[in-house]
Amino acid sequence: MSLLVNVLVVVAVVALIAARQLRPQRVTADGHRWLVLPVILVVIALREPGLLDPREPSLSALLLGAELVVGLLMGYGWARTSRIWTERDGSVWSKGTKATAGVWVAGIALRLGLMGVGALIGVHQGSGAVLLALAASVLVRRGLLVWWARAGRPSYGDDVAAAAWKDRV
Repeated sequence: MSLLVNVLVVVAVVALIAARQLRPQRVTADGHRWLVLPVILVVIALREPGLLDPREPSLSALLLGAELVVGLLMGYGWARTSRIWTERDGSVWSKGTKATAGVWVAGIALRLGLMGVGALIGVHQGSGAVLLALAASVLVRRGLLVWWARAGRPSYGDDVAAAAWKDRV
């Protein structure tokens, strides 16, 4: 795919994810449907040439590793700052908070910083690195929410059980 298509894919995925965070979202703990988006992002990223800069493969791999670490940490922070609750029917729901927006801003700032470092040292970074980091973020967040949803659910309106459940996660 061209650079323009990759940029459009990244912008569309980020917009979709951000929009979904603004409204409550059911956490489904059954099946592996939550893996679909990260797998698609990884496939797109790995199909792209130039994931590593052939002129500086070790520095490029180091920057890619740093990008993945930022993505993993962002996914963890995103999950930890999401509000999680159980409805009367036993379904588990989540919604991003203001702190979640802060995690996103910090993650984007760190990624821009890594891109700046790459540009300063002359290492070309393709859009594949951004897609892999985004896949890592989504995978960690959804994986943690699904794991926490499977771990146990408080009964609706039971503040003691809800507090204990949130403390476990």
